[in-house]
Amino acid sequence: MPPKSNYFQDVDHYRKDMLIKTELCGTPMQFSTTWGLFSPKTIDEGSKLMLNYIQVNNNDNCLDIGCGYGPLGLSIAKLAPQGQTTLIDKDFVAIKYTEQNIELNHLTNCETFLSNGLDQVGSRQFNLVVSNIPAKVGNELLSLFLIDTYNHLEKNGRFYVVTITGIRKYIERSFKEVFGNYKKIKQGKTYTVAMAIKE
Repeated sequence: MPPKSNYFQDVDHYRKDMLIKTELCGTPMQFSTTWGLFSPKTIDEGSKLMLNYIQVNNNDNCLDIGCGYGPLGLSIAKLAPQGQTTLIDKDFVAIKYTEQNIELNHLTNCETFLSNGLDQVGSRQFNLVVSNIPAKVGNELLSLFLIDTYNHLEKNGRFYVVTITGIRKYIERSFKEVFGNYKKIKQGKTYTVAMAIKE
């Protein structure tokens, strides 16, 4: 049998989990990740931009839609120790790693579970909802996200999103249709953070 090429050795290496050690919202954090998850080698710039500008109360009940391995939701959970943070994703691998990262970061005010959009959220209500919305989410799924988020927000609850800057106008129109308001929090060259409030 011929010796294994470097290609096979590389593939074996790719199967190993990666560990991101970073600081988010002024707090040291670490995240176990793997290939196949979004931005597995470093925290993505969109999430970092949102976390630099988001306002979180220490007793907020929070929801992270499409949590990936958890950088947004777990950072928010640190900022809201008297509240409960729920992290959801439709990818079972993302949920597996989020569960690991809850333990890695010694968080006790979090729960995570599989959900296609908000279909498994039940009767939970939130003061704060966040999402790093993929560029190719599609109008139909985005509409579901917006309506479901509106229905699960308490009065005066906030919905923060970060998107690529190219779809900021579409997000603005959609927020105004569903929530009746829109606020651009920060626009960068690549990403824009925006917010709506349930009035």
